[in-house]
Amino acid sequence: MPRPSLRTRSRKRRSLRMPGGSTKTHYKREKTSVSRCSRCGQALSGVPHSTPSELRKLTASQRRLERVYGGQLCHNCVRELLKQAVRSA
Repeated sequence: MPRPSLRTRSRKRRSLRMPGGSTKTHYKREKTSVSRCSRCGQALSGVPHSTPSELRKLTASQRRLERVYGGQLCHNCVRELLKQAVRSA
């Protein structure tokens, strides 16, 4: 019996024939959704579209952008926030 996280019909499955003649079910990994801006919801460019286990293998500079709010806000929202900060200061 498969582990509980695989006991759902939403997981894509593929039956493979093994060398001994038996068949085995392989479950496809689910693709993660693209990272989005927390302010406007626009897709973030420069942030990899991969699973958490693959992200862990990357360096910190490959995981997110090296700017203020990198990986959280899109470039347009950061620009607006900086404008507001300069105008209010």
